[in-house]
Amino acid sequence: MTQAKPEIKSSTAPLKQSAAGPANISGRKTRRRRSRELALQGLYQWRVAGGTPEAIEAQLHETREFSKTDEDYLSGLLRGVVANFSELEKQIQPYLDRPFKELSPVEVVILLLGTHELVSHPEIPYRAVINEAVELAKTYGGTDGHKYVNGVLDKLAAKLRTAEIDAKARS
Repeated sequence: MTQAKPEIKSSTAPLKQSAAGPANISGRKTRRRRSRELALQGLYQWRVAGGTPEAIEAQLHETREFSKTDEDYLSGLLRGVVANFSELEKQIQPYLDRPFKELSPVEVVILLLGTHELVSHPEIPYRAVINEAVELAKTYGGTDGHKYVNGVLDKLAAKLRTAEIDAKARS
């Protein structure tokens, strides 16, 4: 499987986007979607070039998209993934078909974001978390990266959100 590699021109350059569908029914991106996109960019920078969450967040604050985000949510995503990286990686690895370090950096970051949301945001339905991750993968990932992200997060959700899935099945 060939993976598209994002082009980085500077430490704050946004990831290259491919064609993607609308973020919601009206076609406008929600503040949360924009938060996830900037978190993806910041975490990509962290994985590829390093840096502290505080420094990366300060750089993201300078982008024109920052004012269109849910700033607290963006900060929580960025800092939460970095702070819990080892635990998130341990939760993801059993559902991968290869070692974590062999995945593309974009898919790694999307899986980390999705897993963090599944663990830390039970108020967000698991299907919404998976859908958001899939949309990020369609926009920023490789050709079939969204299918891989969907499969991994679906299996992980079955473990992390058992009660929610069971309740949904009963209704």
